Amino acid sequence: MTIVGHRPHSRRQFLAQAGGGFGAMALASLLADESDAAASSSPADGPKLPHFSPRVKRVIWLFMHGGPSHVDLFDPKPDLVKLAGQPLPESFGMVMTRRKVAENPLLPPIKPLRPRGESGLEVSDFLPEIARHADELCVIRSLNGDSVNHPQSVYQMNTGSILMGHPSVGSWVAYGLGSENRDLPAFVVLPDPGGGLKGGPPAWGSGYLPASYQGVTMRPGAQPILHLKPQPQISLPQQRATLDLVQRLNREHLAARDNDDELAARIKAYELAFRMQAAAPELVDVSDETAETQTLYGLDQKETKEFGQRCLLARRMVERGVRFVQVYSGDTNGWDAHNDVLDNHSKYCRATDKPVAGLLTDLKRRGLWNETLVIWGGEFGRMPMSEQGKGRDHNPWGYSVWLAGGGVKGGMAYGSTDPVGLRAAESPVHIRNFHATLLYLLGLDPQSLSFFHNGLDERLIGPTDDVEVVKGILA
Repeated sequence: MTIVGHRPHSRRQFLAQAGGGFGAMALASLLADESDAAASSSPADGPKLPHFSPRVKRVIWLFMHGGPSHVDLFDPKPDLVKLAGQPLPESFGMVMTRRKVAENPLLPPIKPLRPRGESGLEVSDFLPEIARHADELCVIRSLNGDSVNHPQSVYQMNTGSILMGHPSVGSWVAYGLGSENRDLPAFVVLPDPGGGLKGGPPAWGSGYLPASYQGVTMRPGAQPILHLKPQPQISLPQQRATLDLVQRLNREHLAARDNDDELAARIKAYELAFRMQAAAPELVDVSDETAETQTLYGLDQKETKEFGQRCLLARRMVERGVRFVQVYSGDTNGWDAHNDVLDNHSKYCRATDKPVAGLLTDLKRRGLWNETLVIWGGEFGRMPMSEQGKGRDHNPWGYSVWLAGGGVKGGMAYGSTDPVGLRAAESPVHIRNFHATLLYLLGLDPQSLSFFHNGLDERLIGPTDDVEVVKGILA
């Protein structure tokens, strides 16, 4: 944009010279009168009515990046014990694997899976703390997807498609339901600080939805979002003068582009950024939690402190009205136990078991259980055949996730894999049906939740009409 009497500047140059950064732009939008704010508001403002009465209001998704082994954690297979060391029987037919893993001998469960609680639901000795909540878990043992590779499977589990560029589940929920707290995002992501996700941030991106619906990444500490605050050397009169100008430029820029959706979403994101300058630091400061609560999440132990802190943050977020929180466990490799299941899963189960159990306990005692759905699982499971002697390869053909909290039955297993845990066999649940069920629990019609893009009404569940809600797990 060119202003008479001034040399043209790019927006990047202007912001760098103004010194206020995103917080300044956010404040500019907030300082405008309410009529101007209403004219430029994005559809992400405020809560929206669901399609029908919801069973839950919020979701905490504990994403175990890398692929935890279902046959070692939640899917007991006596035949896998019986056939250990033998090749996969020919009756199972051809198996799509990588590196000829199908030719390797079968590997029995690394640790016993035992009946737990009154329900008798089997849970591995890898997870003694979660096992104490067996009567509250709804384990889907027949989940299945379409790719043996990490990035594509991460995308499918998060967005419904193996291809990059589609909106994540959290973005669809934010789009469909809006935010319950105007000072916080509807969708927050707490990545593992150990390293990047395979597939990267598109896993929580908004795709073709307006940018205001993408996941906002946060972290513990004094700066939950980097570069959120304006520079301290900017005086109040300087900032106010800059803000007034930026707000005028924003309005002119938007009007000249026919109120472009992406630009409007960006301006709205600046507004939210300013409001978060006050809300976000308080949100991530767990010092006001009791010592007993911090111990419950394992903050007093080196192995569990980091993941425990993020689980505690997830509880604080849903308590304050954040709709959808994803907490990632696992660095770039994470639960990807190619070499040694015992070594890998011992490490990650030890880091996550107590915090996850603490989260379930805390949600119940704080009255959040009935309105919150907790999801635990990765992008796929692992093969029953061995890899490199003590490891397992990727298996998207049949694996387990579990749900807990409002809207689902506890102490049950739904569906099953075949006798060795290779493929979904009884009541298979494709990822499309899994996503449809999540939307249904939140009061959203999976068929009706759509966004017009490139001439199509796009949906999380894709274009097919043969997607079903998994009614058998509903409370």
